[in-house]
Amino acid sequence: MNYNWHWKVLLEMEPGGTGTYLHYLLVGLLWTLATALAAWVIALAIGAAVGTLRTTPLKWAVRLGNLYVEIFRNIPLIVQMFLWFFVMPELVPQGLGDWIKQMPPPWGSYVPAVLCLGIFTSVRVAEQVRAGIQSLPRGQRLAGIAMGLTEAQTYNYVILPQSFRIILPPLTSEFMNIIKNSSVALTIGLLELTGRARAMQEFSFRVFEAFTAATVIYLLTNLAVVLLMRAVEKKVRVPGLIAAAATPQAGH
Repeated sequence: MNYNWHWKVLLEMEPGGTGTYLHYLLVGLLWTLATALAAWVIALAIGAAVGTLRTTPLKWAVRLGNLYVEIFRNIPLIVQMFLWFFVMPELVPQGLGDWIKQMPPPWGSYVPAVLCLGIFTSVRVAEQVRAGIQSLPRGQRLAGIAMGLTEAQTYNYVILPQSFRIILPPLTSEFMNIIKNSSVALTIGLLELTGRARAMQEFSFRVFEAFTAATVIYLLTNLAVVLLMRAVEKKVRVPGLIAAAATPQAGH
């Protein structure tokens, strides 16, 4: 079958009169990035805390962290998205639930999407933080304590700065994943990039052009993320750190 491509559709006005279809998609990209960045802040903060707790000598903290990871890791993302959007307002006190339900669009969809993506990604970040800490030689912690640092200070000044340098590449992958996973938010009405591509194909009947354009925008966005994080990784890299972490004898 020969398909008659019509790329000029991107320069046509969308029915809402806000601009061209290309502008319409780029606004969707801004919502994608706003969702992903806000969710990433949540994921990094919670994931770092949970991952660190799972490496402490406190058994109750380890068990609590393991429970958190197992619960949110084993529930599909789209199910969690529906739970945050439909179920959570019914579980909180009525006044707060009514306020959530009455939030004007797109905030009524944006906030649950950010919370869902942040919590969902935090368990993956927690696993990577735990692995990064455990990859360091045991002597690093012992040396910090021997210097008179408390357990918290040892984590803050010795262990975490090194472990985050080690796990920077997988954290980059997780940030790329959160950008892509934000497309699930279209199921609760958030018109991010994928949601706007879908709306564009419904308005213009140009499905291939709409989703090809969205695909290219996703590719360029993630390429920019990769290049930026490579520059950050190069700047904070400590020569020999990863090799030393991979060799247990290095700390003894």
